[in-house]
Amino acid sequence: MSKPAFVVTLVIGPDCDTESLAMRLALEYFGARVYVHYVGRPNDLVEVLSGEDRASDTNYLILNFHGEEGKFCIPELDNSFYEVNEPKGRFFDDEHVRKYAVVEGLNVIGCGCTLGKDSLAKAFLKKGCKAYIAPDDYIDGNANLMFVLTFFYELISNRRSQEDAFQIARSIDSETKMYNKYTN
Repeated sequence: MSKPAFVVTLVIGPDCDTESLAMRLALEYFGARVYVHYVGRPNDLVEVLSGEDRASDTNYLILNFHGEEGKFCIPELDNSFYEVNEPKGRFFDDEHVRKYAVVEGLNVIGCGCTLGKDSLAKAFLKKGCKAYIAPDDYIDGNANLMFVLTFFYELISNRRSQEDAFQIARSIDSETKMYNKYTN
């Protein structure tokens, strides 16, 4: 196998598997190497964000989740099933990012409604990511998929800069315009 254009770690939240499969297949077809992580419990997300269970050569971390009011929707467990120090509840927010994330040098894409809210973006930037890209409102799922595919198509196939690829993907329609890019 030739060297991949990018190494992508794709983290799949609850009820996001069909869209994530389409993303994975397209990204691999474009020439990216994609590592997939399903989140069945909150610590699955913590382990990827902390780097404990993430490929060390990752360039892009895609967090494909449903979002609500700037928070990731995560599996909520019965209290008897939580591990020690595991985040509890339905949401993973900016405080959790500040507590658990180790994303130094990564580009992070939050695919999901409202995951581009300022507080969440600032938390990821504070933890050292190069760029945080996400929609700031309730985006249509098809538009979300089209943004990601167009962004990576432009990066890989047309060798565009991240900024140019972002602008092209964002310009598709009013839905994809919800995506914002935050950098330090």
